[in-house]
Amino acid sequence: MKARVIVFPIRGRNWCFSRSGEPASSTISSTTQQQHKYHIPSSLKDLWTRIYATPGKKFTPSNAELVIDFASNKMNNAWIALETAPAGSLKNKIHGVGLKLLSRVKPSEILLKSITKDVTNVEIMYPSSLNARLVRRRLRHIALRGTIIHKKYFYGSLTLLPLTTIFTVLPLPNIPFFWILFRTYSHWRALQGSTKLLQLVSDSGNHTSPLAITAEKRTEFTGKNDHSSFHPLWVLQPSKELEEQISRGHVNDSLSKCSVSKICKSFNLNIIDVLKYENLY
Repeated sequence: MKARVIVFPIRGRNWCFSRSGEPASSTISSTTQQQHKYHIPSSLKDLWTRIYATPGKKFTPSNAELVIDFASNKMNNAWIALETAPAGSLKNKIHGVGLKLLSRVKPSEILLKSITKDVTNVEIMYPSSLNARLVRRRLRHIALRGTIIHKKYFYGSLTLLPLTTIFTVLPLPNIPFFWILFRTYSHWRALQGSTKLLQLVSDSGNHTSPLAITAEKRTEFTGKNDHSSFHPLWVLQPSKELEEQISRGHVNDSLSKCSVSKICKSFNLNIIDVLKYENLY
């Protein structure tokens, strides 16, 4: 599967790195196929049976992913229940607190979490005025930094998780436990994504020279015959459309909200995640 990452300066030296979303129909189709191929257990009993149903009853890495997917599914269902709760109820207020906490999550983490293990190629789209090597270098830096930061915070969150169980004695939902559980899962996903992205955007991931790629193979990957910087695992694609939208939308060394909105609409980006880059530093 190919991931498209959109890169553009949003304010001063702050650049936005955001993955373009897939069309809804493709997403639904992909999700349906994944559900048929990989069934997530609905209960702890089913999870236990799936884990120890293998010969030898060994806890394999695939079983670890099964546990993580099970916990993720439970958290998603719990979040949906909070989101659909009546206005003014306790669950609705908890949902509001959750939104405030989620707004503090850095956009680079959201990008890294979107790079799943089934991603095999990365198309990096950027304004034609930017230096291609600098674009790739900064994306590689995000991936490398992610492997360090999210590994550190993953183990830190994992250590705090048992401590939050003491709040179960209170007659209220154990918000600290679920938040730390979510952050543990989030950092794990970001760590996996950063490792995968670093592998994709580094030359060490494939020893085939970009010069050895034929025009036919380049066209097969990009969908059009161009002269963008190409590698078997990544392609740097300058965009004149993105350059024109940015040149028209600059106000005091930053992009106007209107221009950001148009870019997000044109390239299918999440505007909330994109705007986080404005005040990142």
